[in-house]
Amino acid sequence: MVDKKIVKTFRVNREEEKDLQEKAKALNMKESEYIRFAISHKPDDYPEIRILLGRLINEINHVGVNVNQIVKRHNSGEYQEGDKVRLEAYLRKINDTLEEAVVELGNK
Repeated sequence: MVDKKIVKTFRVNREEEKDLQEKAKALNMKESEYIRFAISHKPDDYPEIRILLGRLINEINHVGVNVNQIVKRHNSGEYQEGDKVRLEAYLRKINDTLEEAVVELGNK
């Protein structure tokens, strides 16, 4: 069965219209797409959450590459005391990025 599209007409005031336009534009979506996402109330669907999680995953991947390099140095006997400091800095960076994401999601 083909899902037939239904057209809905509704009213908003100027402030709501501006807010809708800004939010849709910020997420690179059409207003109708943004409204459908907002109605669904599914956290996975919200583009801002996907964007934040994508940034967090990228950050963790970058740190993972650096950690792998340090582990390789350790296994080859080239480990230096500065590597421990670098590892701690990378872990702090992950924690900071995660905290920023949590704060930003909490403000939405």
